[in-house]
Amino acid sequence: MHDARALIDMGAEAVRRLARRGYTLDLPALEDLQSRRNQNIRAADELRAESKRVASEVQQTARQGGDITALKERARELKEEIREIEARQEQVQEELRDLLLSIPNLPADEAPDGDSDADAVEVRRVGTPPVFSFEPKDHVDLGEATGILDFARATKLSGPRFAVTRGAGAVLERALATLFLDLHTRRHGYVEHAVPYLVTRKTMTGTGQLPKFEEDLFKTGVADRELFLIPTAEVPLTNLYADEIIPPAELPLALTAQTPCFRSEAGSYGRDTRGLIRQHQFSKVEMVRVVDPAEARAELELMVGHAEACLKELGLAYRVVRLAAGDTGFSAQLTYDIEVWIPSQNTYREISSVSDFGTFQARRANIRTRDENGRPKLVATLNGSGLPIGRTLAALLEQCQQEDGSLVLPESLVPYLGFRRIAADGTTEA
Repeated sequence: MHDARALIDMGAEAVRRLARRGYTLDLPALEDLQSRRNQNIRAADELRAESKRVASEVQQTARQGGDITALKERARELKEEIREIEARQEQVQEELRDLLLSIPNLPADEAPDGDSDADAVEVRRVGTPPVFSFEPKDHVDLGEATGILDFARATKLSGPRFAVTRGAGAVLERALATLFLDLHTRRHGYVEHAVPYLVTRKTMTGTGQLPKFEEDLFKTGVADRELFLIPTAEVPLTNLYADEIIPPAELPLALTAQTPCFRSEAGSYGRDTRGLIRQHQFSKVEMVRVVDPAEARAELELMVGHAEACLKELGLAYRVVRLAAGDTGFSAQLTYDIEVWIPSQNTYREISSVSDFGTFQARRANIRTRDENGRPKLVATLNGSGLPIGRTLAALLEQCQQEDGSLVLPESLVPYLGFRRIAADGTTEA
């Protein structure tokens, strides 16, 4: 969320920067709402001051035995005028808030021009994609052949875009989550949290999912209570500090959690609807950092390294790209995507997004710290996937497959699994 005054002061520069991400800022409409808001505030203040003076005159005149009829009538009129102007002010304030909530974050200058993944700039490649002497299978065929993935029964339970892992597959899913959490808590300094999976509208608004993306969210409720299923642990982790002032000495905060994530994935189609790439429900380990705004860029680079560490630990080939301004998420200033190699598709696919939101989310959620003079100021927030379990599982199965249909898993997982190899029939071996 933006400060209206800051956008107006930026003027054409704000219009230009938002145009880079495909958003047309109606600056005259914003200026009009801000002007009407300020006029109403001034008028209301003047009326309250007059009302106070009239009330004093009523008391003084009454003590002197004078006629207070006209004064009392004026006092009544003033109360009515104040009610009317407060109602107008509330309406204007709501219109202004709705407009500001709909305006995406300003993209950073470092974000390249463009509006699709084709416009992303590659930063680096790590690892060598495996070369097979046979035609590699995709993770769906591998998982179903070994019996560790069951999409048919998941569909029977819940419809399409759900999965069941079983046997070694369920153990592997749990092992990946534990490995990632251990990396982040023991090596990277994050504090693990267990958070609610159902949150309020205010909480969703704080991180930018609402109001713009309501159609992409799963929602539930009991009686008159409305709750949303979280699309990522970013939502509850960031909002833990909503409406709080964090002591500067406590920054940066580094938070992590493993949660289920729920998304409609509206608009996805084709190959992405098959398998584990785009699911309505999936497990993910999330990283969130709350920092002083001056440190945000350095913290972003640090977080990218933390996500990369997960892939390095598994020996998976991947690349890092910087997203184009028009392909950056609504709340983000700058985003790095980490894309893992998917052999069956012969390409890299996104497995983690790591974003710097600047003060955008902090303003919405009212998360602050203090400056060197002790005055409240907004923090900066960042988040990144570290990593999604389903997509990691898909990449792992495909990059670790053998010609006989078996899977030879990374050594780093053995302490969590108790086995290294999944045979073609689903049995496990050390």
